[in-house]
Amino acid sequence: MRPVLLITGGSTGIGAACARGAARQGYDIALNYRNSEAEANAVADACRADGARVLLCRGDVADPAEINGVFAAIDAEFRRLDALINNAGIVDQTATLTQMDHARLRRMFDINVIGAMLVAKEAVLRMQAQGEGGVIVNISSAAARLGSGKQYLDYAASKAAIDCFTKGLSDEVAADNIRVMAVRPGLIETPIHAKGGEPGRADKLAHMVPMQRKGTAEEIARPVLWLLSEEASYITGSTLDVTGGR
Repeated sequence: MRPVLLITGGSTGIGAACARGAARQGYDIALNYRNSEAEANAVADACRADGARVLLCRGDVADPAEINGVFAAIDAEFRRLDALINNAGIVDQTATLTQMDHARLRRMFDINVIGAMLVAKEAVLRMQAQGEGGVIVNISSAAARLGSGKQYLDYAASKAAIDCFTKGLSDEVAADNIRVMAVRPGLIETPIHAKGGEPGRADKLAHMVPMQRKGTAEEIARPVLWLLSEEASYITGSTLDVTGGR
């Protein structure tokens, strides 16, 4: 029986790369997305071509009712959940703190932190009920330790919260054989930069990376999928930097 993996924010970028890689490694996939239906369908088609059963789960992780809808669909389709890649997240326009308002901060934390925690909660409930353990990988960011001052201070703070959440949750569920880790991507070429108003950001800042280049979504997907695997069976509570040395 193929294990079932939920990927939030799976229609583009790192989530999409994880989905394609997971399909090749034998997972069935619940692919969550919010708005990018055409892109989600394209990722689903690629995964099905590699033998995966794919359930498309539209839902906004900032809305608890929509999270519940995603999990209801998973329960109906697969009747189990073995792994979660908690990937959904946003950035906003480059700004300083004094330019940010409550609405921006509320949206950032609703999606990047509260949404991720609620998704993980539902995953843990199912993994505990199954009694066979499971794996969660949260997608953090190198911004969590760099701070991103004068750029995305709010985004960096939200990802620092994810790092803390990862360690705390891993301690709570380790005895249930549920492993929880985080991966901190560095400067990666994904559509998130354009969504934040800087489509050329990865190229512009590549000189700041010791390896002198930006990374690819696939270079994040590979360690994420390794952490999901039995090869990483004694790892939990850890956060892995995948940053080209930055």
